[in-house]
Amino acid sequence: MTRRTFLAASAGAAVVTAAPVPRSSMGFSPDSFVLARPARSILDYMQYAYEHGAGGAQGYLTSMDPAYLRQVRDRAEKLGMYIEITMTLPKEDTTEFEQTVRAAKEAGTRCIRSVCLIGRRYETFSSLSDWGAFVKESHARLARAVPILEKHRVRMGLENHKDWTVDQMVPLLKQYSSEYLGACIDWGNNISLLDDGMEVIERLAPFAINSHIKDMAVEEYADGFYLAEVPLGQGMFPLKKMMDTILAARPDVKFSLDMLTRNPLPIPCVTDKYWATFPERNGLYLARALRMVRTNKPRKPLVWLDKMSNEAKLQFERDNIRQCVEFARDGLGLTA
Repeated sequence: MTRRTFLAASAGAAVVTAAPVPRSSMGFSPDSFVLARPARSILDYMQYAYEHGAGGAQGYLTSMDPAYLRQVRDRAEKLGMYIEITMTLPKEDTTEFEQTVRAAKEAGTRCIRSVCLIGRRYETFSSLSDWGAFVKESHARLARAVPILEKHRVRMGLENHKDWTVDQMVPLLKQYSSEYLGACIDWGNNISLLDDGMEVIERLAPFAINSHIKDMAVEEYADGFYLAEVPLGQGMFPLKKMMDTILAARPDVKFSLDMLTRNPLPIPCVTDKYWATFPERNGLYLARALRMVRTNKPRKPLVWLDKMSNEAKLQFERDNIRQCVEFARDGLGLTA
């Protein structure tokens, strides 16, 4: 499909307009546009992602109606994009989870992306008992999910979402030992848990089903360090090495950009509360993390959005996404 191609609308679908920039095979997670806030429905977000140069999209189903699911599948095929459906793990009643898995398959998803924790471990839990209750509930929900995934032969990537350390996530995935449960490897999240970024990639690569690609910058402050997503190629990660490590283990993995344009996140790793749920970790992890921060000064000053106008923020986000698409395409070889 060329950039200037127009495809006729079908069954009420919007006309596919030309992508304004040369496309990459890299897709977008919904959080790549936290300021513009486009619809996260996979049908609408797919179009939005296409117009910004993406080769795929992660998003949500908003209907189980067969006509809607066919529309999603048809749109993905016409745009030449992959889709990955995001959904929550099942609670005690698994009916809705199974219906969504079945619908995602009918819509043409290549896999599912899910998480155990929506927030951040060190902010959500204040005690080891609270964390323990979360661990117990997470295992219960995964135990319900896996048989359904296996029944429908749909794979799910569980994101390392600032909850499990790599030392915890590897045995978690091994415990279920299913080809339908693996990892959605987020390249930057575990820095907040004091894990080494390259080690996370190496140890989770054999389990990879999908992946959130990003580059990171860090800067020390009194209570720990700031962690910020930056455009690909402008941070501290060896991006080509990380990508190649995943592809060597799992050649079919797709990479979805997870570039969040926001204020840098404070990682308060020298405060008492931060350590409440990490009894198994010692000062070696803290020393290693602080050494990493001190030896990886930001290439550019970290950007704080607080004093920007709304239009300036939106333009900054658009520029970040554009730079990421260009680097993915030209620097990493992720061509459409």
